[in-house]
Amino acid sequence: MLPWKRLVRPVAALLLAVGVTLPTAAHAAAAPSSGWNDWSCKPSAAHPRPVVLVHGTFGNSVDNWLGLAPYLKNRGYCVFSLDYGQLPGVPLFHGLGPTEKSAEQLDAYVDKVLAATGAAETDLVGHSQGGMMPRYYLKFLGGADEVNALIGIAPSNHGTTLGGLTRLLPYFPGAEDLLTEATPALADQVAGSDFLTRLNAGGDTVPGVRYTVIATRYDEVVTPYRSAYLTGPDVRNVLLQDLCPLDLSEHLAIGLLDRIAFHEVANSLDPAHAERTTCASVFG
Repeated sequence: MLPWKRLVRPVAALLLAVGVTLPTAAHAAAAPSSGWNDWSCKPSAAHPRPVVLVHGTFGNSVDNWLGLAPYLKNRGYCVFSLDYGQLPGVPLFHGLGPTEKSAEQLDAYVDKVLAATGAAETDLVGHSQGGMMPRYYLKFLGGADEVNALIGIAPSNHGTTLGGLTRLLPYFPGAEDLLTEATPALADQVAGSDFLTRLNAGGDTVPGVRYTVIATRYDEVVTPYRSAYLTGPDVRNVLLQDLCPLDLSEHLAIGLLDRIAFHEVANSLDPAHAERTTCASVFG
Protein backbone atom coordinates (compact mmCIF):
# COMPACT_ATOMS: atom_id res chain seq x y z
CA MET A 1 0.00 0.00 0.00
CA LEU A 2 1.26 3.46 -0.80
CA PRO A 3 2.06 5.79 2.10
CA TRP A 4 -0.90 8.04 2.79
CA LYS A 5 1.05 11.18 2.06
CA ARG A 6 1.56 10.05 -1.52
CA LEU A 7 -2.21 9.80 -1.93
CA VAL A 8 -3.07 13.28 -0.71
CA ARG A 9 -2.02 15.20 -3.81
CA PRO A 10 -3.75 13.08 -6.48
CA VAL A 11 -6.94 12.70 -4.45
CA ALA A 12 -7.08 16.42 -3.72
CA ALA A 13 -6.35 17.20 -7.34
CA LEU A 14 -9.21 14.93 -8.42
CA LEU A 15 -11.63 16.65 -6.06
CA LEU A 16 -10.41 20.02 -7.26
CA ALA A 17 -10.91 19.03 -10.90
CA VAL A 18 -14.48 17.98 -10.14
CA GLY A 19 -15.07 21.27 -8.38
CA VAL A 20 -13.65 23.16 -11.33
CA THR A 21 -15.70 21.39 -13.95
CA LEU A 22 -19.14 21.08 -12.37
CA PRO A 23 -19.68 24.71 -11.30
CA THR A 24 -18.44 25.90 -14.68
CA ALA A 25 -20.85 23.61 -16.51
CA ALA A 26 -23.70 24.75 -14.28
CA HIS A 27 -22.96 28.42 -14.87
CA ALA A 28 -22.60 27.87 -18.62
CA ALA A 29 -25.90 25.99 -18.79
CA ALA A 30 -27.67 28.66 -16.75
CA ALA A 31 -26.31 31.55 -18.78
CA PRO A 32 -28.43 32.56 -21.79
CA SER A 33 -26.77 32.23 -25.19
CA SER A 34 -26.84 36.02 -25.44
CA GLY A 35 -25.06 36.36 -22.12
CA TRP A 36 -22.04 37.94 -23.72
CA ASN A 37 -21.51 39.90 -26.93
CA ASP A 38 -24.67 41.76 -25.93
CA TRP A 39 -24.28 45.02 -27.82
CA SER A 40 -26.99 46.68 -25.74
CA CYS A 41 -25.01 46.12 -22.51
CA LYS A 42 -24.02 49.30 -20.68
CA PRO A 43 -21.25 49.15 -18.08
CA SER A 44 -22.31 49.74 -14.48
CA ALA A 45 -20.75 52.10 -11.96
CA ALA A 46 -19.25 49.06 -10.23
CA HIS A 47 -17.73 47.75 -13.47
CA PRO A 48 -17.35 50.79 -15.72
CA ARG A 49 -15.19 49.15 -18.41
CA PRO A 50 -16.32 46.44 -20.85
CA VAL A 51 -14.17 43.32 -20.98
CA VAL A 52 -12.92 42.05 -24.33
CA LEU A 53 -11.87 38.39 -24.41
CA VAL A 54 -9.14 37.46 -26.90
CA HIS A 55 -8.94 33.75 -27.77
CA GLY A 56 -5.78 31.75 -28.34
CA THR A 57 -4.27 30.00 -31.35
CA PHE A 58 -6.73 27.49 -32.87
CA GLY A 59 -9.46 29.03 -30.68
CA ASN A 60 -12.51 31.11 -31.49
CA SER A 61 -14.77 33.67 -29.87
CA VAL A 62 -17.13 31.05 -28.40
CA ASP A 63 -15.33 27.83 -27.56
CA ASN A 64 -12.43 29.50 -25.76
CA TRP A 65 -14.80 31.35 -23.41
CA LEU A 66 -17.59 28.97 -22.45
CA GLY A 67 -16.22 29.06 -18.90
CA LEU A 68 -14.85 32.56 -18.34
CA ALA A 69 -17.42 34.62 -20.25
CA PRO A 70 -20.42 33.49 -18.14
CA TYR A 71 -18.27 33.73 -15.01
CA LEU A 72 -17.61 37.44 -15.67
CA LYS A 73 -21.09 38.15 -17.04
CA ASN A 74 -22.64 36.74 -13.87
CA ARG A 75 -20.49 39.17 -11.90
CA GLY A 76 -21.95 42.18 -13.68
CA TYR A 77 -19.46 42.83 -16.48
CA CYS A 78 -20.27 43.69 -20.08
CA VAL A 79 -18.33 40.95 -21.86
CA PHE A 80 -17.38 40.74 -25.52
CA SER A 81 -15.26 38.36 -27.58
CA LEU A 82 -13.96 38.49 -31.12
CA ASP A 83 -12.68 36.15 -33.80
CA TYR A 84 -9.33 37.08 -35.31
CA GLY A 85 -6.53 35.61 -37.38
CA GLN A 86 -8.80 33.64 -39.71
CA LEU A 87 -7.25 31.78 -42.64
CA PRO A 88 -9.19 31.26 -45.89
CA GLY A 89 -10.98 27.93 -45.94
CA VAL A 90 -10.29 27.19 -42.27
CA PRO A 91 -13.52 27.45 -40.23
CA LEU A 92 -13.73 27.54 -36.42
CA PHE A 93 -9.97 27.35 -35.82
CA HIS A 94 -8.69 30.92 -35.78
CA GLY A 95 -5.70 32.85 -34.47
CA LEU A 96 -3.49 31.49 -37.27
CA GLY A 97 -2.95 34.54 -39.48
CA PRO A 98 -0.15 37.12 -39.21
CA THR A 99 -0.10 38.50 -35.69
CA GLU A 100 0.22 42.12 -36.83
CA LYS A 101 -3.00 41.74 -38.84
CA SER A 102 -4.72 40.12 -35.87
CA ALA A 103 -3.76 43.14 -33.75
CA GLU A 104 -5.40 45.38 -36.34
CA GLN A 105 -8.58 43.31 -36.06
CA LEU A 106 -8.47 43.70 -32.27
CA ASP A 107 -8.02 47.46 -32.66
CA ALA A 108 -11.13 47.71 -34.83
CA TYR A 109 -13.12 45.49 -32.49
CA VAL A 110 -12.23 47.52 -29.40
CA ASP A 111 -13.33 50.67 -31.22
CA LYS A 112 -16.66 48.98 -31.93
CA VAL A 113 -17.09 47.92 -28.29
CA LEU A 114 -16.27 51.38 -26.95
CA ALA A 115 -18.68 53.02 -29.39
CA ALA A 116 -21.48 50.63 -28.43
CA THR A 117 -20.98 50.85 -24.67
CA GLY A 118 -20.01 54.52 -24.40
CA ALA A 119 -17.01 53.59 -22.28
CA ALA A 120 -13.72 55.44 -22.54
CA GLU A 121 -11.55 52.37 -21.97
CA THR A 122 -11.76 48.61 -22.00
CA ASP A 123 -10.01 45.77 -20.19
CA LEU A 124 -8.55 42.91 -22.22
CA VAL A 125 -8.31 39.28 -21.11
CA GLY A 126 -6.48 36.91 -23.41
CA HIS A 127 -5.50 33.24 -23.42
CA SER A 128 -2.20 32.09 -24.93
CA GLN A 129 -1.62 34.10 -28.14
CA GLY A 130 -4.59 36.18 -27.04
CA GLY A 131 -2.60 37.39 -24.04
CA MET A 132 0.43 38.28 -26.14
CA MET A 133 -1.00 39.67 -29.39
CA PRO A 134 -2.77 42.63 -27.71
CA ARG A 135 0.63 43.94 -26.66
CA TYR A 136 1.30 44.75 -30.32
CA TYR A 137 -1.95 46.73 -30.40
CA LEU A 138 -0.96 48.54 -27.21
CA LYS A 139 2.57 49.30 -28.35
CA PHE A 140 2.23 50.08 -32.04
CA LEU A 141 -1.46 50.81 -32.81
CA GLY A 142 -2.38 53.31 -30.10
CA GLY A 143 -4.15 50.79 -27.91
CA ALA A 144 -2.71 52.21 -24.70
CA ASP A 145 -5.16 55.11 -25.04
CA GLU A 146 -8.11 52.69 -25.12
CA VAL A 147 -7.07 49.99 -22.64
CA ASN A 148 -6.88 50.11 -18.86
CA ALA A 149 -5.57 46.58 -18.20
CA LEU A 150 -4.31 43.53 -20.05
CA ILE A 151 -4.66 40.17 -18.31
CA GLY A 152 -2.85 37.28 -19.96
CA ILE A 153 -3.72 33.67 -19.11
CA ALA A 154 -0.70 31.52 -20.04
CA PRO A 155 0.33 34.13 -22.64
CA SER A 156 3.10 33.51 -25.17
CA ASN A 157 4.79 36.81 -24.34
CA HIS A 158 8.33 35.68 -25.10
CA GLY A 159 7.46 32.79 -27.35
CA THR A 160 7.82 29.09 -26.78
CA THR A 161 10.34 26.35 -27.37
CA LEU A 162 7.60 23.69 -27.16
CA GLY A 163 9.79 21.81 -24.76
CA GLY A 164 12.79 22.26 -27.07
CA LEU A 165 11.10 21.03 -30.24
CA THR A 166 11.31 24.39 -32.01
CA ARG A 167 15.08 24.23 -31.79
CA LEU A 168 14.95 21.29 -34.19
CA LEU A 169 13.34 23.32 -37.00
CA PRO A 170 16.68 24.36 -38.62
CA TYR A 171 17.53 20.68 -39.05
CA PHE A 172 14.54 20.14 -41.35
CA PRO A 173 15.07 22.10 -44.61
CA GLY A 174 12.03 24.15 -45.54
CA ALA A 175 10.18 23.52 -42.27
CA GLU A 176 10.50 27.09 -41.03
CA ASP A 177 9.38 28.56 -44.36
CA LEU A 178 6.41 26.19 -44.49
CA LEU A 179 5.40 27.11 -40.95
CA THR A 180 5.61 30.82 -41.76
CA GLU A 181 3.61 30.52 -44.97
CA ALA A 182 0.93 28.11 -43.76
CA THR A 183 0.36 29.35 -40.20
CA PRO A 184 2.09 32.70 -39.66
CA ALA A 185 0.92 33.08 -36.06
CA LEU A 186 2.61 29.81 -35.07
CA ALA A 187 5.88 31.01 -36.56
CA ASP A 188 5.50 34.35 -34.79
CA GLN A 189 5.26 32.57 -31.43
CA VAL A 190 8.47 30.58 -31.73
CA ALA A 191 10.98 31.92 -29.21
CA GLY A 192 13.37 34.32 -30.93
CA SER A 193 11.08 35.05 -33.90
CA ASP A 194 11.40 38.35 -35.74
CA PHE A 195 7.92 39.31 -34.55
CA LEU A 196 8.71 38.75 -30.88
CA THR A 197 12.05 40.52 -31.21
CA ARG A 198 10.24 43.62 -32.48
CA LEU A 199 7.46 43.33 -29.91
CA ASN A 200 9.78 43.07 -26.92
CA ALA A 201 12.43 45.53 -28.05
CA GLY A 202 12.64 48.48 -25.68
CA GLY A 203 10.65 46.79 -22.92
CA ASP A 204 7.65 44.57 -22.40
CA THR A 205 5.15 47.24 -21.36
CA VAL A 206 3.83 50.65 -22.28
CA PRO A 207 2.87 53.41 -19.83
CA GLY A 208 -0.70 53.73 -18.65
CA VAL A 209 -1.68 50.05 -18.84
CA ARG A 210 -1.83 47.56 -15.94
CA TYR A 211 -0.53 44.10 -16.79
CA THR A 212 -1.29 40.77 -15.14
CA VAL A 213 0.11 37.41 -16.20
CA ILE A 214 -1.41 34.19 -14.80
CA ALA A 215 0.84 31.22 -15.59
CA THR A 216 0.80 27.54 -14.72
CA ARG A 217 3.78 25.40 -13.81
CA TYR A 218 2.31 22.60 -15.93
CA ASP A 219 2.16 24.56 -19.19
CA GLU A 220 3.23 22.24 -21.99
CA VAL A 221 2.63 24.77 -24.80
CA VAL A 222 4.30 27.96 -23.56
CA THR A 223 7.68 26.62 -22.44
CA PRO A 224 9.41 27.39 -20.26
CA TYR A 225 6.35 28.64 -18.41
CA ARG A 226 8.25 31.64 -17.01
CA SER A 227 8.56 32.97 -20.56
CA ALA A 228 4.96 34.13 -20.11
CA TYR A 229 6.05 36.64 -17.47
CA LEU A 230 6.51 40.33 -18.19
CA THR A 231 8.90 42.86 -16.70
CA GLY A 232 8.22 46.56 -16.29
CA PRO A 233 6.07 49.02 -14.35
CA ASP A 234 2.53 48.02 -13.37
CA VAL A 235 3.20 44.31 -13.94
CA ARG A 236 1.94 41.51 -11.73
CA ASN A 237 3.10 37.97 -12.51
CA VAL A 238 1.10 35.20 -10.82
CA LEU A 239 1.83 31.47 -10.72
CA LEU A 240 -1.39 29.47 -10.43
CA GLN A 241 0.21 26.94 -8.09
CA ASP A 242 1.18 29.71 -5.67
CA LEU A 243 -2.54 30.36 -5.31
CA CYS A 244 -3.49 26.68 -5.05
CA PRO A 245 -0.71 24.06 -4.95
CA LEU A 246 -3.23 21.35 -5.85
CA ASP A 247 -4.19 22.93 -9.16
CA LEU A 248 -2.83 20.78 -12.00
CA SER A 249 -4.22 22.82 -14.89
CA GLU A 250 -2.03 22.89 -17.99
CA HIS A 251 -2.14 25.29 -20.93
CA LEU A 252 -5.67 24.61 -22.14
CA ALA A 253 -7.38 23.98 -18.83
CA ILE A 254 -6.18 27.22 -17.23
CA GLY A 255 -8.01 29.21 -19.90
CA LEU A 256 -11.01 26.99 -20.53
CA LEU A 257 -12.32 25.83 -17.16
CA ASP A 258 -10.11 26.74 -14.21
CA ARG A 259 -12.21 28.78 -11.78
CA ILE A 260 -9.18 29.49 -9.60
CA ALA A 261 -7.61 31.28 -12.58
CA PHE A 262 -10.99 32.91 -13.28
CA HIS A 263 -11.13 34.21 -9.71
CA GLU A 264 -7.72 35.79 -10.16
CA VAL A 265 -8.86 37.34 -13.45
CA ALA A 266 -11.76 38.94 -11.57
CA ASN A 267 -9.32 40.24 -8.94
CA SER A 268 -7.17 41.77 -11.66
CA LEU A 269 -10.17 43.44 -13.29
CA ASP A 270 -11.21 45.01 -9.98
CA PRO A 271 -8.14 45.16 -7.71
CA ALA A 272 -9.83 47.57 -5.31
CA HIS A 273 -12.24 44.79 -4.31
CA ALA A 274 -9.96 41.80 -4.74
CA GLU A 275 -10.46 38.77 -2.52
CA ARG A 276 -7.66 36.33 -1.82
CA THR A 277 -7.55 33.48 -4.33
CA THR A 278 -7.16 30.00 -2.81
CA CYS A 279 -8.11 26.43 -3.68
CA ALA A 280 -11.54 27.22 -2.21
CA SER A 281 -12.08 29.88 -4.91
CA VAL A 282 -13.17 27.06 -7.20
CA PHE A 283 -16.52 27.16 -5.40
CA GLY A 284 -16.89 30.95 -5.53
